[in-house]
Amino acid sequence: MDDFRIMAEDGIATLTLTRPQHANALTLDFWRDFPTALEQLDATGATRALIIAGEGRHFCAGMDLSVFTDGSSMKPDHAAGRAHFYETARLMQDALARLEQLRFPVIAAIQGACVGAGLELVAACDLRFATTDSYVKIAEIDIAMMADLGALQRLPTLLPDAIVKQMAYTGYALPALRAEALGFINATAADAAGTLNLAQEAAQAIAARAPLAIAGSKNSLLYARDHSVADSLERAGWMQAAIWNTDDITAAISARASKTRPHFKNLPSRAKI
Repeated sequence: MDDFRIMAEDGIATLTLTRPQHANALTLDFWRDFPTALEQLDATGATRALIIAGEGRHFCAGMDLSVFTDGSSMKPDHAAGRAHFYETARLMQDALARLEQLRFPVIAAIQGACVGAGLELVAACDLRFATTDSYVKIAEIDIAMMADLGALQRLPTLLPDAIVKQMAYTGYALPALRAEALGFINATAADAAGTLNLAQEAAQAIAARAPLAIAGSKNSLLYARDHSVADSLERAGWMQAAIWNTDDITAAISARASKTRPHFKNLPSRAKI
């Protein structure tokens, strides 16, 4: 795969965008390969955290221009073309939604520009770390488009309403330091190496916890975002009953008492029919 590579060690996977000469702009190949790669990471249960990073000066410049010039999907000049356009957009939306559906947390390590589809990607991640000189931007409005892959739906739950509207209407580039102050960025570092270190530290902390409890927490947080408090509490009770694991709890308590690192089993493999 030319658009990204994946490496994994000790339960932590790193997906690195590998088109630095194009500021890691996302081609159609990315959208074809990305969902399958995520499914493979989730399939065995061995992955406990995923870091998404980018090579070069910029995290991601958004959609590659070749996507917009592809005659088969991006020229809705008639009814059949519009139907195909809609289906393509939904496939791309689903590719990013898979980040939320994974059983393990996803951490973005951002440097330089994170714009357009790049911002929509990191908005679907669980944690975000960035260099102090980076920025995020809804860039679609600058080329006479509205964002349609999740930024307008996810950012209002992650940033103040007025900031999201400023970004959506004017193309305002939100600096990482201000994004950190607003709670969108977890922490910043001086350079890309430092940012990746922050992401790795967070991934290691996640990997040291019980995977079932992490998966249940992620699932419950996603559900709570889109449902009432009452409904979310009801579901949390059932979730806790479903994932309660005496072995994990005993291991965690024993490790705390002995000041050692507990050992937890991986998640079970994803079910297949």
